[in-house]
Amino acid sequence: MSDTETTNTDAPKSEPGRARALLSTADMKLLRRALESHARTTEDREELAKINALHHRLGTYVPSTQ
Repeated sequence: MSDTETTNTDAPKSEPGRARALLSTADMKLLRRALESHARTTEDREELAKINALHHRLGTYVPSTQ
């Protein structure tokens, strides 16, 4: 067992660190443009509805500043 590990299960657990954004704002814009391009070529109405919903969700996504 390493120095940082402990065997005491009664010790209070620390809060997890703040999560970092997985995708940047530029990534989100690129994904939206890719979805727009795909939506123009798809004829499946069900898939188009899913694409539109995802496009909307990506547009309302605000990445963390960290």
